[in-house]
Amino acid sequence: MYPESEDLSDYLVSDAIVDWQTPAVRQKALELTQTLSDEVAKARCLYEWVRDSISHSNDAGLDIVTCTASEVLYHGSGICFAKSHLLAALLRAVNIPAGFCYQVLRLDPSVDDEMVLHGFNAIYLATLDKWIRVDARGNSNGINAQFSVRKEQLAYAMDPVADEFIYEAIFAAPVDSVVNRLKMYTSRSELWLDLPQSL
Repeated sequence: MYPESEDLSDYLVSDAIVDWQTPAVRQKALELTQTLSDEVAKARCLYEWVRDSISHSNDAGLDIVTCTASEVLYHGSGICFAKSHLLAALLRAVNIPAGFCYQVLRLDPSVDDEMVLHGFNAIYLATLDKWIRVDARGNSNGINAQFSVRKEQLAYAMDPVADEFIYEAIFAAPVDSVVNRLKMYTSRSELWLDLPQSL
């Protein structure tokens, strides 16, 4: 994996989607990490909170579609992309660079070979001088994604034989194809019929 930008400040930006300067987002990040001084502990805490406390809309049977970090925080729910937007915002709010990663998977391997895009995060840990990838999608239905600085443990294993793969770039901002799709629909059931299949 490699960052698309060599400038770490690009991975600290607050913008329309990763809106960490929104008071509620900033306050939540500070509240969750206030007792922690170690950067790795802060990153782990924020990751685990988004993974476990923000429901994946599909798992929870919710039809709402969220996109911006502040929307995801307010509604307490989002699909993988939306949850990655919130996690990046919380990390950036405590000055930890965070970016976006994407994976192409089969939507339902047991039924067909339809491919779908999946989103998660990369975090830059300055004390270790390294990027790590984490997936805050939410652990359910046998998924066991974890925070690790040594051995990557994402939500979905890949099957290269089935043409599944991870894009190696770490993007500084969520890609347009994802943001446009999340903005296009107000119903997750409608969005589910038109999920992005690639970048």
